[in-house]
Amino acid sequence: MSDKQLNLALQGGGSHGAYTWGVLDRLFDEEDIVLTGISGTSAGAMNAAVASSGFRAGRHRGAKAALAEFWGAVSAAGAFSPLKTTPFEHWRDGWNLDGSMSYELFDLATRMFSPYQLNPFNLNPLREILARVIDWKLINDGGDIPLFITATSVRTGRPRVFTCGEITPDVLLASSCIPMYFQTVEVGGEAYWDGGYMGNPSIWPLIYNTDPRDVLLVQINPLVRDEVPKKASDIVNRLNEITFNSSLIAEMRAINFAAKLLDENHLDDKKYKRILMHMIPAPGAAYNLNASSKLNTDMRFLESLRDIGRGNADIWIKENKESIGAKATVDIEAVFLGTGKAATPPKRAVKKASRPR
Repeated sequence: MSDKQLNLALQGGGSHGAYTWGVLDRLFDEEDIVLTGISGTSAGAMNAAVASSGFRAGRHRGAKAALAEFWGAVSAAGAFSPLKTTPFEHWRDGWNLDGSMSYELFDLATRMFSPYQLNPFNLNPLREILARVIDWKLINDGGDIPLFITATSVRTGRPRVFTCGEITPDVLLASSCIPMYFQTVEVGGEAYWDGGYMGNPSIWPLIYNTDPRDVLLVQINPLVRDEVPKKASDIVNRLNEITFNSSLIAEMRAINFAAKLLDENHLDDKKYKRILMHMIPAPGAAYNLNASSKLNTDMRFLESLRDIGRGNADIWIKENKESIGAKATVDIEAVFLGTGKAATPPKRAVKKASRPR
């Protein structure tokens, strides 16, 4: 059986990145699927770096072990967070936090005070976790699974893509720097915020810097919500999703336009390659998860997202593995540019995974 070469594009989304943990965990069961590059933003960047480091140290088992260690450490660090729900709040709101008093106070504080006032010493437990889990020498020596990590320049508003040879804890923290929660991260004298504002994730580095045509997008932020939000928290949540999907939609439009030009022989197919897009949809819309749950680090929640990710990845592999290298399995016009009805996970995927309650 010949190898299936595949690039990954990993969206960011805080704790919802545990969903991507599950997807990667399942993908690493398939030894004939060869990952030729990963583009990641925010939590997607951390998943990418942890998986790449683990893979270089111990191949498929090493990657799976590193991801489990990372998310276990995230949950352990979150045990000291004041963002908790009471048993009643959990029963009423599930894994969402926006109905809890602690979250409401935190949200109010971030609107009144900057992170420079709320966290003057710039403490971030993720720095220590990343330093412990990732072998930086292995990451930056190059080789297996090259990385493309996106951050947003505060000064220019442009995306900056960091590659192997320049990836540090600061780069990953810059890629995940929500400016309401964290102080700006400087890398090489330049200030950066979360990469999701300009590339969530960036697809173009995979197009220009890797040979395979196949890109699997692991989505975190749902494209479609059936109901128009009315509550303040729901409005903020939907605005968050739209904002962090806008750059992705623009890239999908460009990929679709290039494909049409190739179809009409307006582009030389010897110079331009047709990108074969694949996607594992986000879990949020199916499970009523909103932006507040991205701050929930309860291990039960992270493991439930992992299991959902594994289940959806398992279905995608069984239905689409043979399409790698042959054809796209997501209709860009229908999902990203049209009605978007095909953007929700198939019902079988939802039923197969346990509901995160």
